Amino acid sequence: MKSRLATILCTAATIMASTAIAHAQTVLKWAHVYETSEPFHTDSVWAAEEINKRTDGRYKIEVYPASQLGKEADINQGLKLGTVDIIISGSSFAARDYKPIGVTYFPYIFRNPDHLIAYTKSDVFKRLAKGYEDKTGNHIAAVSYYGTRHTTSNKPIAKCADMQGLKIRVPDVPAYLAMPRACGANTTPIAFAEVYLALQNGTVEAQENPLTTIEAKKFFEVQKNIILTGHIVDHLNTVISKTRWASLSDEDKKIFGEVMQEAAERTTKTIAGKENSLVATFKEKGINVTEVDKADFEKNVMEKVKFEDFGYEKSDWEAIRAIQ
Repeated sequence: MKSRLATILCTAATIMASTAIAHAQTVLKWAHVYETSEPFHTDSVWAAEEINKRTDGRYKIEVYPASQLGKEADINQGLKLGTVDIIISGSSFAARDYKPIGVTYFPYIFRNPDHLIAYTKSDVFKRLAKGYEDKTGNHIAAVSYYGTRHTTSNKPIAKCADMQGLKIRVPDVPAYLAMPRACGANTTPIAFAEVYLALQNGTVEAQENPLTTIEAKKFFEVQKNIILTGHIVDHLNTVISKTRWASLSDEDKKIFGEVMQEAAERTTKTIAGKENSLVATFKEKGINVTEVDKADFEKNVMEKVKFEDFGYEKSDWEAIRAIQ
């Protein structure tokens, strides 16, 4: 009888403990615009599970991919409204609130992905991230590599002057427009979902994106020249909302930061590794993949584009360029 009573009491205690944990658990929303097959999503899911594990189940993070909670502008707004706790988003959106942080999109500021990652561990990154946080209250927890942006075109391009008059689709982001315009191209902001058709029917003659995007969106089917302009080493920020970051204890802030940094490093490694193999893949498909004189492109940008036009500081550009 005593044994049965002990079993009942033990079961009741377990149920009560489970209920207490459930009540104590905080559910968070993590949103982004990328597909479920991409590392930006799979590594976010890994991070959500890891945070749950390292906080003994106190946080359950639900990851919403593929614009389920809205486009990039929407989820950035969600941070301000408190309807989203965590997002993955480009610095171009952070720059809408704090312009200096957008300097990382200035053409040829980064030499390669390793330079980008070195920047994220530097004092200049800490200063720019703090400036953004002071302005918005949102906290940039990590930076992941998105890919180096290159150009695809109907015609071969060897130097900046070869882009003169070229109709090229470029996202309507000031820093993205800098290199094509410095080279005399006619930039056209076409919705991303419509780029393939626009290239196919000749509405535009060229576009620019990382190799991984060129492959995923099959732009190589309608563009036979891939020009390795490498003008922007693109990246994404993992951002925690002001209200959520303020609610975390110092211990939890440390856990969130460490896990998100680990997730960003996983993503960076995946993207960089895939890029390295894509040049050979494209060549096997009969695509004309060419190197260019990047110094020529950079010279034109520096002569024709002013940092002040974007709200950037040249001193920040110089500090980032100097990072080894």
